[in-house]
Amino acid sequence: MLKQQSHIVAPIPDDLRTRALYTVNELRERGKADKEAIDKLFNLIVDMTEQGLDFFFLEPLRRLHASNMMMGMAKMGIGSMLKGSKMVVHKVLKKLDDRSLAAILDFIEDIIHEPEPA
Repeated sequence: MLKQQSHIVAPIPDDLRTRALYTVNELRERGKADKEAIDKLFNLIVDMTEQGLDFFFLEPLRRLHASNMMMGMAKMGIGSMLKGSKMVVHKVLKKLDDRSLAAILDFIEDIIHEPEPA
């Protein structure tokens, strides 16, 4: 789906990629949107969101050699965004059913890619 559209890319650490794919496979096999699945999915989404926010908002500032004060202000703003998004994601996931769980797992699987060979 995404490869047929223009898209942006954010790198993630290998351990997060491995955990994401493992979590997707584990939750897909279980097929139940129970509390354990919701907790694992929530933690994964939060970690992926943190990585994306860092890359898209803080990395440009690091590359521009922004001052400590500017970085501090940016981190505070991103912290507020993350806190708000955690609340929304948690509320949405609490109402998750098995079919919606499968759709979210498909989406996560669709956005995770291995690095291209050098």
